[in-house]
Amino acid sequence: MKAVLALEDGKIFEGEAFGAGGEAYGEMVFNTSMTGYQEIITDPSYKGQIVAMTYPLIGNYGVNSEDVESFKPHLEGFVVKELSKISSNWRSQKSLNAYLTENGVIGIEGVDTRALTKHLRTRGAMKAVLSTEDLDHKSLIEKAKKSQGLVGRNLVKEVTCGEAYEFKCDDYDGEPELTVVAIDCGIKYNMARILVKKGCRVLIVPAGTSADEILAENPDGVLLSNGPGDPEPVTEVIETARGLIGKVPMFGICLGHQILGLAYGGQTYKLKFGHRGANQPVKFGDSHKIDITSQNHGFCVDLDSIDESEIEMTHINLNDMTVEGMRHRKHPVFSVQYHPEACPGPHDAEYLFDEFIESMRQNKNSKTSV
Repeated sequence: MKAVLALEDGKIFEGEAFGAGGEAYGEMVFNTSMTGYQEIITDPSYKGQIVAMTYPLIGNYGVNSEDVESFKPHLEGFVVKELSKISSNWRSQKSLNAYLTENGVIGIEGVDTRALTKHLRTRGAMKAVLSTEDLDHKSLIEKAKKSQGLVGRNLVKEVTCGEAYEFKCDDYDGEPELTVVAIDCGIKYNMARILVKKGCRVLIVPAGTSADEILAENPDGVLLSNGPGDPEPVTEVIETARGLIGKVPMFGICLGHQILGLAYGGQTYKLKFGHRGANQPVKFGDSHKIDITSQNHGFCVDLDSIDESEIEMTHINLNDMTVEGMRHRKHPVFSVQYHPEACPGPHDAEYLFDEFIESMRQNKNSKTSV
């Protein structure tokens, strides 16, 4: 079955369909990771986007039930150069094709993903439509132009959990030392998994949960999770974050980092084509320490809009010098734009979870000693 990918600027890519049939709309982006397609597909941060993988062969190790980062795929469509016809791995339970079919996600293969990526790097991320039903180029281009973009759209409410729940996993069987409330803006499971492994009880709450409701749980710390799209419309989480600063240690990741930037009174802006991949170099402060990081974001905090007397920049992206980390000068609140939990990606930055835990311990001890 044929499929057509049309971009709003008139660029057309034809190929063969796999996964589900139908028509999907989203912002067209690319990811440079060589592996980890299952984690990418199930990352809620990709809600509202069609994702192209730059690595030419995808699907060769299949899909399993352990490597998902949420309860289902959230991206709108999936674009690859070649879909592997063989799934060869001892952990594989089904093929990528079967997985996407079961979950209603449209895929297209046979696309020149190198040409597509170069086009997006030149022109920027843009609205697109992927269809197996309408193959008329002019019709699809008009549909892409008229489709809803990401700017000004609150996608967090479409991926957050419906009610609070405690995250459970088998990686830790001791008595939890600390309680973390994680605000679910589209949380990846591995964030909660790492905290549980390190001895924390993790309570995941919906994005609409207020600061008072969170403080009523008597948490030792609050995690602001990753999530999709434009941070500015996520006003309820911004207000919650603003109400928590100075009352409890906080750690923001990706969208959570942007939410904190807005809660500080700053602004965010849209990047041309964003950072999506497992190989982004990030420099720590004035040191010579470089972390290779996993990233997935299309928006960035404008550091010039934030009061430097209260907030310091801690990390910077060496590819384009954008802000990758901030820390409050008075309160135990810090954040990073990248993903220290990886999945997929390098583990260079996992130490940040230890820093979060240490800040919670210090805060707890200071309260006990008073």
